[in-house]
Amino acid sequence: MPALTVHRMRRGLIAAAAAAFVAAAAIIAVMMPRPASAASLTEITNFGNNPSNLQMYLYVPDNVDPEPALVVGIHWCTGSGPAFHSGTEWAQLADQHGFIVLYPSVTRSSKCWDVASQASLNGTGSDSVGIKSMIDWVFANYDVNREQVYSTGVSSGAMMTNVMLANYPDVFEAGASFSGVPFTCFATADGSEWNSQCSQGQLNRTPQQWGDAVRAVNAGYTGEWPRMQIWHGTNDDVLFYQNFQEQVDQWTNVHGTDQTPDRSDTPQTNWNRTRYGGTGAQAAVEAISLQGTGHNLYAWGMAARALEFFGYDTDVDPTTSVSPTDPATTPTGGPGGCSAVVKVVSSWNSGWQANVDVTAGASAISGWRLTWTWPAGQAITSHWNATVTSSGSTVTATDVDWNGSVAAGQTKTSAWGFIGTGTPATPTVTCTPA
Repeated sequence: MPALTVHRMRRGLIAAAAAAFVAAAAIIAVMMPRPASAASLTEITNFGNNPSNLQMYLYVPDNVDPEPALVVGIHWCTGSGPAFHSGTEWAQLADQHGFIVLYPSVTRSSKCWDVASQASLNGTGSDSVGIKSMIDWVFANYDVNREQVYSTGVSSGAMMTNVMLANYPDVFEAGASFSGVPFTCFATADGSEWNSQCSQGQLNRTPQQWGDAVRAVNAGYTGEWPRMQIWHGTNDDVLFYQNFQEQVDQWTNVHGTDQTPDRSDTPQTNWNRTRYGGTGAQAAVEAISLQGTGHNLYAWGMAARALEFFGYDTDVDPTTSVSPTDPATTPTGGPGGCSAVVKVVSSWNSGWQANVDVTAGASAISGWRLTWTWPAGQAITSHWNATVTSSGSTVTATDVDWNGSVAAGQTKTSAWGFIGTGTPATPTVTCTPA
C-alpha cells in the first residue's frame, strides 16, 4: 500500500486520541504569537523533472515547525512566484503559524499556467509535473507533515489548483480556488492556452460528468479526496460566474454529495456561503459567492479564511471582516499592510457620492495613506473624515487621527467619503500604513 495512502488512513484512527492535544495546542498558539520574521524568499534550482521550465521559490519562516505544513501558492496570469509572495499574506501567515510556502512561477511569455494541454491535465508532463517535482523536493529536504499539504491560487492559479488536486489527490488535503474554473474546463486540442467557451461560462456539464473528469485521471484511486474551497464574484467578466457552480458541481460529485447545501449563511455583507458534505468550517466543499464583485476579488484577509478551511489555523475568528467589494486589481498593500476600496453609493446628473473602506492586513495599523489615479477626468469636489490633496488626476488621502486605527484583519467601513464629478468610478487604490 502506498505510504501516502497509509498516512490518510491513519488520520481516522488517531483523530479521537489527538483531539485533546489539538485543542490544547490551539490555545497555546493563540497565547504565544510568533515574532516578526527575517526569513526571505529563496529560489530553488535543479529541483527535478521540469518539462515546462518553471521556476521554484520557497519561503521557510525562521521558526518553522518541526513537522510543518506546506502551502503551494500559485500566481495569476502575468504574475510570478515572487509577485504572489509579496502580493498576498501567505508568507506572514507562515511566520505566524510555522508552515512552509512554495511559490511556483511560470516562465512562458503569457505567464499563465498550462491548464489546457492533455500533458498537464493528466499529469504526464508540462506544469503539473513541474509543480509536483517541487513538492517532492520539499518533501526530500524538509520533514513536512504530508497530511497537511494544501494548494491555493488566483485566476490562472486557481485553475491550476484544480488541476493539482485532481491529478494528485493523495498529496493534497485541501485547496482554495479564487476566481477559477473546473478541472478540464480549459482543455484545448489545438495547442491554445485559452478556451473562450469555458471562460465565458458556456460549458454546462452535469455534476457526474465533471466528477468523472477527475476520476478518469485517477483510475483505481480509493483514498480520500481533497476538500475544495471555491470563491467567485458574480460580476466576473474574465472567467464568468457560471464557472462557480460548475466547480461546485464537480467537487461535490467527487465527494459523493449532492448539490443541496448542508448549510447556507452570509458571513459578511454581499457574501453568500454554502457548505456541502458537512456544516462546519472543514466541510468537503465550501463555496463563497461575492455579490457585485468582479474577477479580481482577492482581498487581504481571505487567506486566513482559506487557512481556516484547510483546518490548519484553529484560531481564526469566523466573523473576521475583510473587504467584500471588488478591489479591481490584484491585492494592494503588502503583508502586514493595508488595502482600500472606493464604493459608489449614489449618483445623479451632476455628480456622485462614494465611501471608502480601509482594511488592515495581518497586523493592526494606526494610520493610513491612500493614493489613486482617476481613469477618465473625475474629480473630488468635497470630502469628509480625511485630509485630501489632488494633483492632476492623482488623489492622496490620509486619516484624521480618530479614524486611522484598524485592527488586524478588520475593515473600517466607510472610513471616509467624498462627492465626485464626472462618471462614477472605482479606481485602484494603494494603501500604505501611516
